[in-house]
Amino acid sequence: MKRVLAIILGGGAGTRLYPLTKLRAKPAVPLASKYRLIDIPVSNCINSEIQKIYVLTQFNSASLNRHLNRSYIFSGFSEGFVEVLSAQQTAEGFRWFQGTADAVRQYLNLLEEWDIDEYLILSGDHLYRMDYSEFIQRHRDTKADITLSVVPIDEKPASSFGLMKIDSQGRVIDFSEKPKGEALKNMQVDTTVLGLTPEEAKQKPYIASMGIYIFKKDVLVDLLKRNLEQTDFGKEIIPAAAKNHNVQAYLFNGYWEDIGTIEAFYHANLALTQQPQPPFSFYDEKAPIYTRSRYLPPSKMLNCQVSESMIGEGCILKNCRIHHSVLGVRTRIESDCIIEDTLLMGSDFYEPFAERNSGLSEGRIPVGIGEGSTIRRAIIDKNARIGRNVQIINKEGIEEAERESEGFYIRSGIVVVLKNATIPDGTII
Repeated sequence: MKRVLAIILGGGAGTRLYPLTKLRAKPAVPLASKYRLIDIPVSNCINSEIQKIYVLTQFNSASLNRHLNRSYIFSGFSEGFVEVLSAQQTAEGFRWFQGTADAVRQYLNLLEEWDIDEYLILSGDHLYRMDYSEFIQRHRDTKADITLSVVPIDEKPASSFGLMKIDSQGRVIDFSEKPKGEALKNMQVDTTVLGLTPEEAKQKPYIASMGIYIFKKDVLVDLLKRNLEQTDFGKEIIPAAAKNHNVQAYLFNGYWEDIGTIEAFYHANLALTQQPQPPFSFYDEKAPIYTRSRYLPPSKMLNCQVSESMIGEGCILKNCRIHHSVLGVRTRIESDCIIEDTLLMGSDFYEPFAERNSGLSEGRIPVGIGEGSTIRRAIIDKNARIGRNVQIINKEGIEEAERESEGFYIRSGIVVVLKNATIPDGTII
């Protein structure tokens, strides 16, 4: 694995995850009370003994830089590093990344300098646990130029993915990025070739790319230098390469979720509270998910009723009811609150006791959830100030709304309160 360099693609402006990406890069979005999305691919790399890792991004990268610098510090006696590469002006050009392939192309001079055999290309907004060493070994065993990690899927989400057809040897013979209509039907295959039972194959007749690729070093360099007009791996580079390169498919059997939309992000987080066994678990001693060490005190719960929930460190909860929710670090909830089916991202800081009390007496709203408030089916971003007797329940069942001036959006029926927003006392959303 020392002969592998990992490149994590941070994605574009994160419009599908907006407003969570208003003030941060997509890989820096908080996850599961204490982590960030970027921790998933970085941890998978470290657990697979791949320690040379670049993260490519161009939007709101300050918090991502800070998180990576504080979280991943390797020994001075190893080559290990996790480094952010942002879009930059050079003698050759001064434009934004135009796509996934263009992002890698713009840093190709730096990437070529490494004496390695393969580039591992990863996405920064997926939730899964994977041993990349098995993936890379399959790539080497089949003498592939490119290997794609794939999963079988059903028809409903198929048009959102790159789909492929493979032969009996696992070689990709056709690839189509996000096909629609008749083109989608043409990508149906017999997925028993992947080892599925006939019944499973009937339910999942498509083979989808996970957006995880292994390239031989010289193959990637040649493809990027020769096809300057091609800016995206899934749409252009890989479909064209499948015609005259050995492109292989590697079946991934575990849990994998693309959490690039508000709805998918919300459901993936709340699924972590599932009993008795969630689809994805952070409790794996052999393959832990790493993040920044904050050295926060234990959470304190005073006369609370908590069920099917995850609670991060440093929280203070008073006489409240929490059900099927995820609470981030330093969350504060006052008395007589009801929190259900909700993702609270917590806070970046503690408000001093004297400041909170003086603020209340002066009519200012402190950070956290105020007394007597009810929140259901919502995402409350960091440092939000929710007043007393607030109801965030989407009482009119609205599916989509943009109320940025009032501090919230509604996406797929989920109320999203902005980072640093203030919701006044008695507000009903």
